[in-house]
Amino acid sequence: MGADPRRHLKLGRGSLSDVEWLVQVYQMKYGAEHETIRSPRTLPALEAAVEAKLLEAHDARVLAEAWTLASRARSALVLWANKRSDVLPTDRRQLEGMARILEYPRGSAGQLEEDYLAFTRRARTVFERLFYAPN
Repeated sequence: MGADPRRHLKLGRGSLSDVEWLVQVYQMKYGAEHETIRSPRTLPALEAAVEAKLLEAHDARVLAEAWTLASRARSALVLWANKRSDVLPTDRRQLEGMARILEYPRGSAGQLEEDYLAFTRRARTVFERLFYAPN
């Protein structure tokens, strides 16, 4: 049985892969004219795309926030569970442990979950608009 695509930290909707793929598409489309976007690092490439006026600052911020939270949550999950996993857990104890590692206040399991789902939902909206945009 597959993971819920809303909770998959790497391959889920609006998560790491969506942001990285969008950056890579922009690098392939515009990298010849805008050398600064040809970075192997996602966040600097997003910043460079804004500076080159290829992306709106708001869109880049939405993508960067989702990418950063997904990346941090993935690392927190490894630290908490002592094993690699790419799915945001539903177990409140695990979420609470991750939230504490991410410096959320005590009792913030639900807030972490809400933040992740909201950030990635917004990022997916930006991704779909830009990734599938006609040339």
